[in-house]
Amino acid sequence: MPRPALHLAVEIDGDGAHPAAWRRAAHSPGELLTPRRLARVAAVAENAGFTLVTLEDSILPPEADGGSGPVGRIGALERAAFVAASTSVLGVAPVVATTYAEPFHVSSQLASLDHVSAGRAGWVVGTEEDPAAARAWGRPVVEGADALAREARDGLRVVRDLWDSWEDDAVIRSVATSRYLDRSRLHAVDFVGETYSVKGPSIVPRPPQGRPVVLARPGLVPAGLADVALVGGATPAEAGEAAGATGAPLAFAEVEVALDTPGESARERIADLERYSPWEPGPDRLRYTGPAAGLVDLLAELAGRVDGVRLRPLVLDEDLAVLSRLVLPELFVRRLAARPLPGTTLRTSLGLPRPLSRFTTDGAATPVREETR
Repeated sequence: MPRPALHLAVEIDGDGAHPAAWRRAAHSPGELLTPRRLARVAAVAENAGFTLVTLEDSILPPEADGGSGPVGRIGALERAAFVAASTSVLGVAPVVATTYAEPFHVSSQLASLDHVSAGRAGWVVGTEEDPAAARAWGRPVVEGADALAREARDGLRVVRDLWDSWEDDAVIRSVATSRYLDRSRLHAVDFVGETYSVKGPSIVPRPPQGRPVVLARPGLVPAGLADVALVGGATPAEAGEAAGATGAPLAFAEVEVALDTPGESARERIADLERYSPWEPGPDRLRYTGPAAGLVDLLAELAGRVDGVRLRPLVLDEDLAVLSRLVLPELFVRRLAARPLPGTTLRTSLGLPRPLSRFTTDGAATPVREETR
């Protein structure tokens, strides 16, 4: 029996997964935050055949090697909007935390991203664990795993309900009758949580996908609220076991990657960067180091155990080129990976159904939005 095709995602924040990756980048340090750099990386990922890219984010500066590297980044949502406008089939999923950010604003931003991308938006649910983030937001510190999970869970529920608060046919746009929308098809979400409440409805019409694709770590949010679980595991078997336990429709394995290049082995490249900063392994995460053929074999072993992978390259400029030339083409030839199709939404590319709004039309007048925190 042929193995199910994997969906391929790649993290493209910064210059790579290693804190000192900027030292081996193919551009000057000053070009990192330019639109040209971002567009070039996104184009390579799209042309290679990746289903989606993710963009890490935090209100705090990214980690740098000993304070010598880049200490700033453009917001993930802003970068995602630029990537969406400069690509045509690539899914775009920024990391956004609701630990301190207002879920109402997160909902509007992600809905807008889905409209801009014509249905190619996703959302990696994040958390802000550093107390410095609370100071930056001017909020009380959210401490402990339970409290962080509560904010992520409540935030996700509010965001989903706000996406649903406009029924699909709420917008009329009738010049003849001078009616833009049917207010009876807008709904208050009426959410009351432990730390805030949201009345609703959204100020942005329902996204093209109904709801952008939600990716989250198992245990952070209830399984029924996420479309894709991002699972760990030190081996393919462990990743498969974690995937089977999530309860989410899809599960992607997290894989850190350092590949041999024409001039150097992966180990030599890592050793060069380790002079400046260690490459700490991600929590319970697969890591592959070696030739492209070995990564193809590893991904073949993961096929059937998980639905996809999210790759985290050591250095984007070096590893993404090898992935494009030697890894993805072989996966497609062996039918181990799935390409996104032009004109489809991210949900369609992933084989996920378009959800209906959970609200039903009751004809009631829509109250003015309110939000307190």
